[in-house]
Amino acid sequence: MKFRAKIMDAACLNHFTWVSAMIAKLAKTCTLRISPQKLNFILSDKVANGGVSMWCELEQENFFSEFQVEGVSAENKAISLELMLENLSQALKTAWNARALKIKLTNKHSPCLTVSIELLSVSSSSRIVTYDIPVKVIPRKLWKDLQEPTVPVSDVSIYLPVLKTMKSIVEKMKNISNHLIIEANLSGELNLKIETELATHFKDLGNPPSASEDASQDRDPEQMAEVHVDIQKLLQFLAGQQVNPTKAVCNIVSNKTVHFDLLHEDVSLQYFIPAFS
Repeated sequence: MKFRAKIMDAACLNHFTWVSAMIAKLAKTCTLRISPQKLNFILSDKVANGGVSMWCELEQENFFSEFQVEGVSAENKAISLELMLENLSQALKTAWNARALKIKLTNKHSPCLTVSIELLSVSSSSRIVTYDIPVKVIPRKLWKDLQEPTVPVSDVSIYLPVLKTMKSIVEKMKNISNHLIIEANLSGELNLKIETELATHFKDLGNPPSASEDASQDRDPEQMAEVHVDIQKLLQFLAGQQVNPTKAVCNIVSNKTVHFDLLHEDVSLQYFIPAFS
């Protein structure tokens, strides 16, 4: 197995640094799946046991000037690694506005992602800072658990309000309750409620075109679909969204799960929170 990649463009480098910081806020440990076309950050906690799931996808050509990967075989060109996201995020903080970034898979007594960052000094000369991030190679027999999640058929899909606004509201609610009700309908209304008289109402958010097409023909547009979720898990998701995405959709499967589908320019993120139990 071999992997090496390089970023030379400052904007791409800063964007990749931002993505790593966002993902690090969503999970401590995850799987990094490297294939010739894409990078995926994957978290697949067992939803049945109350765990969240995440699928983040980056098209490598939008970030890297060089990208080479040789997988476990000619038929399986991907590499799957388990790593601590905080280690990657901390290393990449040094790369902000750097001249270049190189990443490669190495074996220094144990497998590592070696991150080399070329920094400019005041005298315009450069220096190299290198980090060795320990990783665990995931054997191919376990790859079946690393597939893109199937999006459940939702009862209601709705566009989200500004996520920073939503986050500040939920933070106030967490002081009163440890779970929250998210409810929405096909008339563009979204409500955040806790088991008191406290509630926040958003109107005229709009519903994706597919929402009306997929909904039951006899569903009342005013009828609410709702799901109770752990408020800390929702806050963890919202804390990672420092920049409002270009697209943000919430899909609710009544009393089962809520699925957030975000698009940040050329980075897609799917996040699943199961119903509170």
